[in-house]
Amino acid sequence: MAGVSAGPGPATLPALNRQQVPNALTGLRLVFSAALFTLLALYQHDPAATYPPAMLVALALFILAAVTDALDGHLARKWDAETAFGRVADPVADKVLILGTAIFLAGPAFATPQAQVTGLAPWMAVVMLLREFLVTAIRSEVESRGVKFGANLWGKLKMILQSVVLPCCLFFAWAGWAEGSAWAWLRDALVWAMVIATAASAVPYVTGAVKALRAPSDA
Repeated sequence: MAGVSAGPGPATLPALNRQQVPNALTGLRLVFSAALFTLLALYQHDPAATYPPAMLVALALFILAAVTDALDGHLARKWDAETAFGRVADPVADKVLILGTAIFLAGPAFATPQAQVTGLAPWMAVVMLLREFLVTAIRSEVESRGVKFGANLWGKLKMILQSVVLPCCLFFAWAGWAEGSAWAWLRDALVWAMVIATAASAVPYVTGAVKALRAPSDA
């Protein structure tokens, strides 16, 4: 009857797998991001070429990476499988995907004599990058004083908007719609909304940090 002692094994295996799945999805997001960046680095926009397959693949890679972002957080909460690694790696993977994509789409590979075919100018990518540096610095300073300072609603909404607009930019680059068309105006409106929302989302973090840092001295 000694063989029945193997019974607890299957009970512990699912728990171990559930703990690993969200982290594996985070790692997969980095893999998708690396493949996306490789494709974008090798790509050179040709105004005469319509529907380039490279942009369609890039769009698919971004969507797959974004899906892993939504899925890993959902599973970690559902299965109570949040880990210290996941708390650090997940936001890092998010920033790599979003900021890396924005930098490439604002780069010379997507520039024509008239404009950026993605609608994303280099200074816009810089604004997005500075916002992340600012919020990360604020969070580090506040949490170093023992105050919990996680992502707020505005930060999450900003991430959702970025995850929608950037693939739209890839789609517009793939479709090759001419500058001055109604579609180009829509593209520009979406990009401006994303950049403004990204910059504005830093404000609640700044005001929240001021309140958090003043609280001990006011007590």
